[in-house]
Amino acid sequence: MALMPAAASPEWDALATKERADEDQEGGEVFQQGTVFQLVFRTFTKNKLAIVGVAIVLISVVFCFVGPLFYHTNQIDTNIINSNDAPSGSALLGTDNNGFDVLGRLMVGGQSSIEIGLSVAILATCTGVVYGAIAGYFGKIVDTVMMRIVDIFLAIPVVFLFIFISTIIAPTTWLLIVVLAGLSWLAPARLVRGETLSLRTREYVNAVKVMGGKSRRVVFRHIIPNAVGTIIVNATFQVADAILVLAILQYLGFSLPFPHASWGEMLSQGSNFLSDGYWWEVYPPLVAIILIVVAFNFIGDALRDSFEVRLQER
Repeated sequence: MALMPAAASPEWDALATKERADEDQEGGEVFQQGTVFQLVFRTFTKNKLAIVGVAIVLISVVFCFVGPLFYHTNQIDTNIINSNDAPSGSALLGTDNNGFDVLGRLMVGGQSSIEIGLSVAILATCTGVVYGAIAGYFGKIVDTVMMRIVDIFLAIPVVFLFIFISTIIAPTTWLLIVVLAGLSWLAPARLVRGETLSLRTREYVNAVKVMGGKSRRVVFRHIIPNAVGTIIVNATFQVADAILVLAILQYLGFSLPFPHASWGEMLSQGSNFLSDGYWWEVYPPLVAIILIVVAFNFIGDALRDSFEVRLQER
């Protein structure tokens, strides 16, 4: 930009203001633009399905974590005498084959399902974001080697891997989180890598390099913050995928040891008695899994649309 003349004219001031505005829009500090997130929030709240999704998630969290404080049940000691009882005043959703109150077990099982799903999403997203940003930023041989590693992990058959692990190690909460996250970080890594390939050529990234900025600063202060839309959207889908995959694996037998409860384990146990007419042992956990997964997908779709609107405005 040329030096400003001693006696600045109104036309010069208007031009300088416009250029500064353009530079702000091209700049790397995303969080300086408060109106961007206001636009995202307004667009998100206009999506009725997104509001429904948020409501379902909040109700599920309150139901699972606050419900047991008011609805007291014994989910540790079996009670064979009262097993497979139909819904009644003493057990609103009946009991299962071990005599556990189904409604109370639905609450306790939801705690582990939601906790594992959120933990997997956070761990997988953080790992994938850093991995993908590094691969995309450095490019060339670094990118080639790192993405071939991703391809190797993608080729691993997930179900057979879990079956193999379950034969040598007793499943625990942390084992489920680590193994699921170890296979879930691949998607965010590929997405962020694609974003980084585009962002690393922007003017503000080149400016940081010219001023002597280190690669770590470029990646963590400019690349990743400007990919926040893709990251947030993918994180919501990660939660839904983790809960669904967890339920499938637990249905196949890769579940926490007794008496720990989860929706997938309840579904697996209840399906053995569905032919006997004990529908209350299958449908409640099945409906819970469907609702929570669909809710997070609603939220993810709305966030994706909201960030696309943000990009169009820019």
